[in-house]
Amino acid sequence: MSILHKSKTALLCNDTKIKNMEKKYYKDAFERLDDSRKNKLLEIAIEEFSSKGYKNANINIIAKNAGISIGLMYKYFATKDDLFIMCLKHGMELLDKELYEIMQSDDKLLIKTEKLIRAIYTHSKSHSKYIRLYNEVGAEKGTSERTRLMVEEIETKRSSIYITTIAQALANGDVRDDLDPRIFAFFLDNLLTMLQFSFTCDYYRERFLIFTGVDINDADEEKIISQLLAFIESAFTVSHSDLKKL
Repeated sequence: MSILHKSKTALLCNDTKIKNMEKKYYKDAFERLDDSRKNKLLEIAIEEFSSKGYKNANINIIAKNAGISIGLMYKYFATKDDLFIMCLKHGMELLDKELYEIMQSDDKLLIKTEKLIRAIYTHSKSHSKYIRLYNEVGAEKGTSERTRLMVEEIETKRSSIYITTIAQALANGDVRDDLDPRIFAFFLDNLLTMLQFSFTCDYYRERFLIFTGVDINDADEEKIISQLLAFIESAFTVSHSDLKKL
């Protein structure tokens, strides 16, 4: 392992740590609820947001479906924005926990990548309403404070996991030595995001159908996973200088 790669890994690992305490998007009254009541309320809110979109979702309906008054709802969350961000966090925690466990394993990077693709494929099929929330953020227009907060909540932890893992693989000599962990992590995540959206977003589902000739829900799962893994593997291992030799 070169000194340059060691230094690069150390800097990236330190730089991608979450330095600030997580902002609370809920009030103390919500924190005092037991987990089952918290989960019930968030799942009901997720159903409303994912089926109607942020703009059309009605916090009064969420409160009614949860069996609480609107007054009590506002004792839990100061704004509709805060409730939506908490729903995002709740929806992404399940997948992020699994991704973290995969990326923290001692497996080689390509083994981790295969497990990562499988986890995302399964999660996207089983928890489509969570992905629809994610897609709702992607459809945000402009650069509002709400958009910035939502992107920060979703992407900070995941980008840290990807960047650190790729930097460590680079330092260990497991991948081509000319890649930039940050930029590569960005493109990797974009590929996986498109796969997620193909299950939940009409536009991406139609794109998948046009390119592959099959609906994503009828596609051969093993073929999709193996082809995506082959594409990523070549990107990890084939350098620009290798291409020049062909």
